[in-house]
Amino acid sequence: MFAIRPDPVLPAYGGACLTSIVPSLLSADPAARDWMPEPVREAPQVVLLVLDGLGWEQLQAGAALAPVLASMVGGSITSVAPTTTATALTSISTGLAPAEHGVVGYRVRVGSREVLNVLRWRTGSGDARSVIDPVSFQPHPPFGATSPPVVTKAEFADTGFTSAHLAATRLNGWRLPSGLVVEVRRLLREGEPFVYAYYDGIDKVAHDRGFGEYYDAELASVDRLVGDLAAVLPPGAALVVTSDHGQVEVEGPGIALAPELAADVDMQSGEGRFRWLHARPGTAGRMAATAADLYGDVAWVRTRQEAVDEGWFGGTPSAEIQHRLGDVALVPFEPVAFLDPMDTGESRLICRHGSLTSAEVLVPLLVKNAPGGEG
Repeated sequence: MFAIRPDPVLPAYGGACLTSIVPSLLSADPAARDWMPEPVREAPQVVLLVLDGLGWEQLQAGAALAPVLASMVGGSITSVAPTTTATALTSISTGLAPAEHGVVGYRVRVGSREVLNVLRWRTGSGDARSVIDPVSFQPHPPFGATSPPVVTKAEFADTGFTSAHLAATRLNGWRLPSGLVVEVRRLLREGEPFVYAYYDGIDKVAHDRGFGEYYDAELASVDRLVGDLAAVLPPGAALVVTSDHGQVEVEGPGIALAPELAADVDMQSGEGRFRWLHARPGTAGRMAATAADLYGDVAWVRTRQEAVDEGWFGGTPSAEIQHRLGDVALVPFEPVAFLDPMDTGESRLICRHGSLTSAEVLVPLLVKNAPGGEG
C-alpha cells in the first residue's frame, strides 16, 4: 500500500500572504486593510514585528506558553516560496513575490558556477559586496520608497542582505531584546506612523536545539517581548505580528544524492528543504526523471519550468532571475533534508525550513491594540 503524496501548500500571492502586508499597511486607501484583522484597520500608528521562524502551527502547539500572542486577533496567512528568510523578508519589505524581486533563495547561482549565500553575501571566493551590488541584485525599493524606521539587530547594519532588502530605510540598531522595545517606544513617541521591527531568536533556537525545552523557553520569552511592545503603544496604535516561515524538525543530518543522480549534477544551490540541482550540459531531462524515481516518495520533484508554471514564485521570473534557479528542485514533504557537500554547516541544523508543507508555509498575522483598545 502506497502512502498518499500530499500537495504542496502554495503561497496565496495577491491575497492573505506576506507580500500583501506592507502594501496594505502603507496604502492611503483605508480599504486596503479590509483583509487584515479588524484592530489594525483604523490605527494611525502601526508597528510591524517580524518574529523569524515562528510558524502558525508551532504557535498553535505552544499557545499555553504564549498567552499574549494567543490573545491577539487574527489567524494564519502564507509565506512565499521558498520558505526561507532571505526570500520571505524581501517579500515583506518590498511587497513583491520572489519572481519579481529576485531573491529566490538562501543560496542562489550567480555568474557561471558560483553560489551566493544571500544572508552572508558571500560566494566561494569570499565577501561578494564589492562584486555583486546588493541594490542592483534586488533593485526594488522597500516599503514603497517611504524610508520608514527599521528596528533590527545592530550587527546587521552593514550587511549585503540588509542593503538588498532594506535599502534607504532608517536603521535603528538593538543589541539586546530590551533595546528593541526602547527603540520602538522612542519612534512611536516621535510620531512615526509606521515602524518595522525584526527579532530572530525563535529561528536561531530552533536551528540549534530543535523543538523542546529550549524552544519552549524562547517562545515564552518572545511572548513577553510582544507584551512589552504592546505596553508601549500610544493610544490608537496597533502592533502587527507576523513571521517569515515556520519550521520542521528533520531526521538525521540529511540525504546525500545517490551516485546515479549525482553523476548528472554540476552543482547545487538552495538549501536542504528546497534543494536546487544544476544539470551538466544535456542531462537536465534525465536528471529530473532520475530524481523523481529516487526521491518522489519523500519530496516534490519539479523542474524549474514546472515550478514556475504551478505559480510557486508568484509569476514568471525574468531570464536573469531564472538563471539564479537550478534545473530541478527537490522539495521534501517528509521531515528530511538533502545535503549539499559545498554547504556542510547546514547539516548541523536540527529544525529547518524552505519547503512547502503547512508547517513551513503558514505563518501568523496577529494584531493587538494599545492597552484599553480592542484586541
